[in-house]
Amino acid sequence: MSRDRTRVARTAAVLIGVAALIYLLRWQIFGYPNEMLRYLMDDVAFLLIQALIVWLVLDRVLRQMERESMLNKLNMVIGAFYSEIGTALMGAIASFDAEFCDVRPRLLVKPGWTAAQYADAKSLVAEYDFSIELQCGDLPGLKALLIQHRSFLLSLLENQNLLEHETFTELLWAVFHLSEELAVRPDVSCLQPSDARHITVDTQRAYRLLISEWLDYMRHLQTQYPHLFSFAVRTNPLDPEAEVVVTE
Repeated sequence: MSRDRTRVARTAAVLIGVAALIYLLRWQIFGYPNEMLRYLMDDVAFLLIQALIVWLVLDRVLRQMERESMLNKLNMVIGAFYSEIGTALMGAIASFDAEFCDVRPRLLVKPGWTAAQYADAKSLVAEYDFSIELQCGDLPGLKALLIQHRSFLLSLLENQNLLEHETFTELLWAVFHLSEELAVRPDVSCLQPSDARHITVDTQRAYRLLISEWLDYMRHLQTQYPHLFSFAVRTNPLDPEAEVVVTE
């Protein structure tokens, strides 16, 4: 470190000396010291403005690069979430949706999907009234799945970097809340009607956020990691005809 500082100091001294020598020669050859001093002050003032402009531009570029790097890391965390529990959870809750077959075709992500198709799917998820009926699916199985991955969900919630991704943080809280609601009920197969309605609302909230965030993640994979996108399409929990084996 000291050697680097010494090298920088020597370089700066040489450059300043050369600049002073050039100004001295100019004075000796052309004269007009007052005029030369005026131009020197103009140059220094303009140099400060240039430094400000460069600093502002570089600061913006560096901030953008830092944000993109952070979002890329967050997408890795999101990928881990869907690999560990998100995909299975989305498929499990889909079995409670009695009318899902009506909207399924518009949510089946395919390799050729465009930005417009993703936007259409996101709008559908935002407007769709998920008709969750707990008796249609395996609620004890859903409870077991959430309890099994409780420690994993807690570890994600402890990740301070996730605060940069508000929608995914909201998803984590919704899923974790649903796991808490189910965990404290000894027998979820026979709930009181009012209690069942409460669990239904919590399930709908988590379900909507799961699909919405999954669509964003799929679009990210399609543009950045085609091989991971291909695997995600072949294991799509919303597609009953999805086949992990590559046939073409």
